[in-house]
Amino acid sequence: MNHSGSLSSDFFNDYRSRGEPLAVATIVSTLGSTYRKAGAQMLIAADGAVAGLLSGGCLEGDLAAHALTVIETGEPKIVEYDTRGSDDLIWGIGLGCEGAMRILLTRLAADNDYEPFAYLQRCREAHRAGSYAFVIQTDNAQYRLGSQYHGNDATLPPEVQEALDLHAGGSSIVAAAGASFLVVPVELPVRLLVLGAGPDAMPLVDMAGMLGWDITVLDHRPAYAVADRFPRAHQVFCQPVANLPAVIAHRHFDAAVVMSHHLPSDATYLASLAASTIRYVGLLGPAPRRHRLLNDIGELASALSSRLYGPVGLDIGASTPETIALAIVSEVQAVLAGRKGGSFSAHVRAPETA
Repeated sequence: MNHSGSLSSDFFNDYRSRGEPLAVATIVSTLGSTYRKAGAQMLIAADGAVAGLLSGGCLEGDLAAHALTVIETGEPKIVEYDTRGSDDLIWGIGLGCEGAMRILLTRLAADNDYEPFAYLQRCREAHRAGSYAFVIQTDNAQYRLGSQYHGNDATLPPEVQEALDLHAGGSSIVAAAGASFLVVPVELPVRLLVLGAGPDAMPLVDMAGMLGWDITVLDHRPAYAVADRFPRAHQVFCQPVANLPAVIAHRHFDAAVVMSHHLPSDATYLASLAASTIRYVGLLGPAPRRHRLLNDIGELASALSSRLYGPVGLDIGASTPETIALAIVSEVQAVLAGRKGGSFSAHVRAPETA
């Protein structure tokens, strides 16, 4: 069983509720081309089930064998993989990725309160910034390999505490007091607001849910705003369109997609979103419909000029509800990541031939 994408909260909560230990594998450092980078994690259970991936699935089998030892003994372990030479094939892993990585394996269990993953979960559920640290190398008995820290800890060197308090950027390594600490900021889930709960909203919510996004669906029609139709949504509201400002004021959102297929409703939604700070506002429908809606909301339209994406989605030739959902989720991901959403191959120079 493999839970790809963001680490599965359900996976973690399931094992913790039964009191079963897990191993968390954390990439400490990488060189060259690797599938994931420092700070990426996956969970491994004693029964072989995993949540997340650190490679394309090639080294996870070997990593699971090491994880089982960590689960059984409780002793942390550093595992190294180097796929930059012929030894890659000799080992039988055969990744061919031309990269190397160091991975720290530690145990999550009742005796350590499943930390730091329990802390990570609390931050994600509350949508609260946070960071945690692992000891990844040490010559100091006070800081044992694999020890984890989060929050304010008087036993930590000041440099490490300062890095923990930043909650910004990617992971970093801090050397202090004869030890090296990997500091990892908590990656909070994207909060997506879907305005309109018609049939075409269902695949959008499903795809966004697979990525671990926190999704709220709102519709004024009781026949559509039914929680059972959106099992991956965090909340499904049946509320008047005019109530949107109260929903936005109560909960932070990173992105919103307007797709009610009802012109007056969409105009009211856009007017409310114009007064918000939501970074991405997607609008379903062709360009003439967008122009009409923007004209309907008058001066408020200017507040949407830099963050309105309509027609919504990347240009991937989408024509079905499922492919349109894929185009929308891809564009939201690209915009929030500060990317243009183009093809990787367009930026790679073809190898020269003799």
